[in-house]
Parts: sequence; structure tokens; C-alpha cells
Amino acid sequence: MTHFRNPSQKALLTARRVRNLVAAFTASVVLSGCSMVNHMMYKTTGDVMQGFSRSHTVPFLMESNDLAMGCAMSEATAPLLMSFGRVTNEPDQLAVMLYLSAGGCAEEEAREHELAALAALHAMNGNAAEDAMIRQKRAHTLAARRYYTAWQHHNAHYGNPADGECPDFDDDMDEFIYMAGLLSGLQALNAQIQSTSSIGVPANVGSIAARATSCLDNEKWWGAPMALRATVWAMIPGAQPDGEDAFERLAIADEQGEAAGVRLPHVFHAIAALNKGDEAMVREVIREHAESVENTPPNDDWRFVDAMATDMIVAVSDRLWVENTGHRTPMGQLGTFWDDQQEEVETMDLDDLL
Repeated sequence: MTHFRNPSQKALLTARRVRNLVAAFTASVVLSGCSMVNHMMYKTTGDVMQGFSRSHTVPFLMESNDLAMGCAMSEATAPLLMSFGRVTNEPDQLAVMLYLSAGGCAEEEAREHELAALAALHAMNGNAAEDAMIRQKRAHTLAARRYYTAWQHHNAHYGNPADGECPDFDDDMDEFIYMAGLLSGLQALNAQIQSTSSIGVPANVGSIAARATSCLDNEKWWGAPMALRATVWAMIPGAQPDGEDAFERLAIADEQGEAAGVRLPHVFHAIAALNKGDEAMVREVIREHAESVENTPPNDDWRFVDAMATDMIVAVSDRLWVENTGHRTPMGQLGTFWDDQQEEVETMDLDDLL
């Protein structure tokens, strides 16, 4: 216990204690105010970044045909842009595009490993082939995770398509992102199957995505919604409705995509033909795509989607070429094959001129 000889000394100590308490209280208020200001700044920044990316970055990218640039952008910026979900609304729409694109990056790696495996098999190098196939499955696993993340964000924003209700779209970009989300679901299931492992993608995702395409304007979106739906019909036993023909629908969608300069339906057609084991049909789709690219320029607003379609058709062509020759499609020869009949060239006997 402290004893004070002088009452004024006690009053002085009390005043100091009061000042210390006031200072501590003021500091806590100031610091909490700084935290609040920082949170408001982060939230504002996050909202601006989300709005800018949706309104400008995504449309700008869609007008480009540089797939590698789009791939690098999605992998590099996804953590930054998605982190704003900690201080503001979750950027679900942006996540659909980022993770769909990032999944495509991983799938591109898987295709490269597949070609390496096929080339090794052609060269009778079993160990190299096995190693490449292991790397292929690992890349497919990563692709499946990314695609499935895109699908989950799609459902968070638009609602679960399994419920059977169509969302109200604000604009064309809103509708396009919805379609991209459906594609991510189908790709997630396909990548999971290719990886020969399970990452939790439900087996009915393909059927759900196919039914949800009825929410989209098929003509506006270059026949892609019907092409996706028909591909699921062709790949899943019992999925095709009575009176429908998946490959007739795919042929019609091909024409719509060609006319629009966005040839995404060709990819679905090739996938369905590969699943059927019809190599003649696969070749015909590749030829039609090459001819269309030669004769019809891409849609200015959707160059990226058209370039992506061509990249995937080239991948299918490369697979056929490597399986049969050990090398990829020669430069400038997409739509041709190693066993095509060469046109006879008329030759002149020079001896007759002497």
C-alpha cells in the first residue's frame, strides 16, 4: 500500500493515470479507425478491380487471339483478384473465367505429355512413354480441380443448374459467362476421367450442364449450346431424347459456328466423334475446320474463342499424326493427313524435246 505525505502528490499520480488511460483509449480508437479505413480502401479497390475486369479485361481478352497470353494472365492474376473476396463480395463471375482459362493451361500441358507418350510409343521407348503418361494424368488432375472450381463459382453466382431454373441475364457478357461455366463443368468431368482419379466432380455434371444450355440463345452463341448438349447425348448412353440425332445436331451447329466465325461447335463434334471411335468423322471435322478458317475470318468480338477452337482441333490432328507418323501436323497442313492420295502431276518427257 502506498502512503502519500503530501495530498497534492496523490492527486498528481491520479492525473497521470487518467492521462495514460485517455492516451490508451485514444490510440485504440485511432488504430481501429485506421483498420476501418484500410478495410474500406481494400473493399473499394476490390469492387473497382472486379468491375473493371468484367467490363473491360475479359472483353479485351476475348478480342485477342493470343491464347498463351490469356493463359499466363489467368494463372498469374487469379490469386490476386480472388483475394479481394476476403474484403468484399466473392468475385464469382470473374472466377469462372479465371479458373476455366487456368484449367485450359493445365489441359494444354496434359496434351503435350500425351503427344510425348505417343511419340515414345511410336519409337518403341516404353519407359519414356510411361513417364509421359504419368505426367499427363497429373496435369489432368490439376485441370480437373481448376475446372471444378470454376463450376462451383458458376453455381454460387447463378444458382445450381440442377434446380432447373434459368437465371435472368443482365447483358451478353453475363450470358457468355454462364455458358463458360457450363463448359467448365463438362471439362471438369472429362479431365477427372482422363486423370483416372477422383477429385470429387459428380458424375452427373455433364447431364446437368447439357440441360442448362436450354437457358441460352443457341443462334446468338454460334450453335455452341446445342453442340454441347448434343455431345453429351452422344457420349452418355440413354441421354439422347427420342427423335433426336446427336450427330445431325452437331452438323447443324458446325454450320452456325462457321457462319459466325466462332468455330467452337467443331470441337464438340470432334470430341463426340472420338468418343464414338469414328476416325473418318474426326478427319472430316478437322478438314471442315481448316477450310472454314481459310475462308471465313474470325468474329472480331470473339477471336479468343475461335482461336481456342482452332488450338483444340490442331491438338486432335496432332494426336492422329503422332500416332501414325511419330510427329505432329506439319506447319500449314491442318486438314491434311499422312495417307492422303497425292494428286498426279503431269510430267513432260524431256527426251521428246531433243
